[in-house]
Amino acid sequence: MTATQVWAGDAKDASSRKASTSAKAASTSKASTAKGKKASAAASSAKSKSAAASSKPRTRTASASSQKATRATKAVASVRKPVEPASFSPGVRSFGEMYGLHHTEDPLALRSSVAYVLDQDTNEVLLNKNSQAVLPIASITKLMTAMVVTEAHLPMDETITISQDDVDTEKMSSSRLRVGTKLTRGEMLHLALMSSENRAASALGHAYPGGISSFVAAMNAKARQLGMHDTRYVEPTGLSSQNQSSAQDLAVLVKAASQVSLIRELSTSPEYQVEVGSRQLQYHTTNRLVRSPDWDIGVQKTGYITEAGQCLVMQTKLAGRKLIMVLLDSAGKYSRIADAERIRKWLLSNHPTTSATTSPTPIGTLDSKLKPTS
Repeated sequence: MTATQVWAGDAKDASSRKASTSAKAASTSKASTAKGKKASAAASSAKSKSAAASSKPRTRTASASSQKATRATKAVASVRKPVEPASFSPGVRSFGEMYGLHHTEDPLALRSSVAYVLDQDTNEVLLNKNSQAVLPIASITKLMTAMVVTEAHLPMDETITISQDDVDTEKMSSSRLRVGTKLTRGEMLHLALMSSENRAASALGHAYPGGISSFVAAMNAKARQLGMHDTRYVEPTGLSSQNQSSAQDLAVLVKAASQVSLIRELSTSPEYQVEVGSRQLQYHTTNRLVRSPDWDIGVQKTGYITEAGQCLVMQTKLAGRKLIMVLLDSAGKYSRIADAERIRKWLLSNHPTTSATTSPTPIGTLDSKLKPTS
């Protein structure tokens, strides 16, 4: 083999290596380009999905960390005692809302779906808004509880003990009266009327001769005696939404309660202190109008559960008259107080004397047999 042939062979091998290298480079370039396109497409797709996801409600998607947090929350919730029951959950409507009563308009723009004002002495109706609607009445129930207790003439100095039966298992409401707490019947009644103490009201029922069933039977018997035909009680606290009545019936109850001096005294008490063991417990009224110099209140009771809304009943002196005021299913924590103030100012403006000639025509009357709108 000549030097020329050797050179030619080397050149051929070099050319082959270059071609191979070039092909590999081209292949690598194409692969890189393809990968780049795929990566770009993937990134574009991810951005589109992210944008689409951001436009959807967040409740439908959850990151791994949020899912872990949710699992952790559920684990904690499973061992913690619920503070409030389902009936207190946001979005749950009152019976009045379900019946469509909040759509009833009135000249005073009241937030209460039921409003009723009656002259106690003449029975003249000064304001009437859905007064026949039968609704849950919450702790307004305790006025009837007090009526049954006082009419039974049981000793007010007798000691009553809070038992496990008095613990609220329906609404899981709290109480400072622990199981085993001992107070007199008079003290229990005071706390039930003034501060709406549920365990106190329950204990009064359990301490009644014959027990709680006899007590509830006495409540319903008294309602029938008073002519409260739209009223029904199933327990003495008002925590059950099955305790129901109408504004007209409750006006009858308030009038009857106003004749009992002990109920007048205890329901309008601004504050009270009880001794429980080594502790001194201070209680206050649930109705701040009791402390107001603008109001002369003879009997009062407040109430609230979600199904009933904010409730308030009072016997008060306004414009030279003894008036009975009933507000049920008021929307908003302070709306029942605001509604009462609106009514007071309206009465003073339109009824400056005892004359009944300027009494307004009743407004917003609905039949008591209502059905939910949805």
